[in-house]
Amino acid sequence: MSWWSLLHHWEFPPTIVGACTVLLLAYFGLRRCKIDLKALSFFSGILLIFLALCSPLDVLADDYLFSAHMVQHMMLGTFAPPLLVAGLPASFVQFLLRFKPLAFLEKLLSTPALALCLGCGTFWIWHLPYLYNLALKNESVHLVEHILFMISGTILWWPVLKPIPEGKLAPMPALGYLALASFLGMVMGIMFFISDTVFYSFYNDIEDELGILSLIRNDWGLTALDDQKLGGGIMWEPMGLIFLGVMMGGMVNWYKRSEPEHEGRIENVGEK
Repeated sequence: MSWWSLLHHWEFPPTIVGACTVLLLAYFGLRRCKIDLKALSFFSGILLIFLALCSPLDVLADDYLFSAHMVQHMMLGTFAPPLLVAGLPASFVQFLLRFKPLAFLEKLLSTPALALCLGCGTFWIWHLPYLYNLALKNESVHLVEHILFMISGTILWWPVLKPIPEGKLAPMPALGYLALASFLGMVMGIMFFISDTVFYSFYNDIEDELGILSLIRNDWGLTALDDQKLGGGIMWEPMGLIFLGVMMGGMVNWYKRSEPEHEGRIENVGEK
C-alpha cells in the first residue's frame, strides 16, 4: 500500500458514526439549531473524535505507529474534551444538576485534586507496558481505553471550563492546576523521547496486514525506537501547547474582568 492509498483508508464503524451523529443532533436540537461559538466548539470536539477513530490515523495508531497512537490519544483525551465542555450550555448543565445524584457526582468531580488524579492518572496507567500492549491486541480492551480517555479528559477539564460558576476554579488557581496537569503529561512525553529502549513489544513484531511496514521503515525511515521518540516529542510539545493556550486565555479573561473594577477605583479616588 502506498502513501496515497493509505490516505484513502477511511473506516466508518456504525457505533462511532452513530454516536457522533446522535450527540450532534441532540445538541443542536437542544439549542434549537443556534450556531455560535459554543456550538462551533462542541462540533469541533465531535469532529476530532470522528477523525481520531475513522480516518487513516486509526489504522496507523492501532497497527503500526506509536507516534500515531499518541496523536490519537491526545485527540480523544486532551483536545476534544475541553471543546466539548466549553460548548455545553449552562442551562442544560443546571437542569441535570436538579437531580441530586448527578449534583453530588458533579460536586465531587469538580474537586481539583480528584479531577487531576483521575485525568492524569488514567493517562499514565494506560501507558504501562502490559495494559498498552493488551489494548492493542484486544479490541474490547482498546474500546474501554478510548472511552476512559474521553471521560477522564472531560473530568480533567471540568473544574476549569465548566459552564456554571459553582465550584469553578478562579483564574489564578486554574493556572496552577493547568500548569501541573501539563507538567505531568509532558514528563511522560520526555520519558519516551529520551529513552533508548522500545517500551512496547507490540511494535517489535508488527503483523503488517496492510503491507505498509516497508513504507514506514524504508521510505519514512521510522524504526520502532525513532517512532517512540517521535511520539514522545508529540506528547511533549502539542500537549503543552494546548494547556498553555487555555492558560493564556484564562489570563486574558481575568484581566478583562478586573480592568473595569480597577477603573472604577481610579474614578472614586478622583471624585474624592
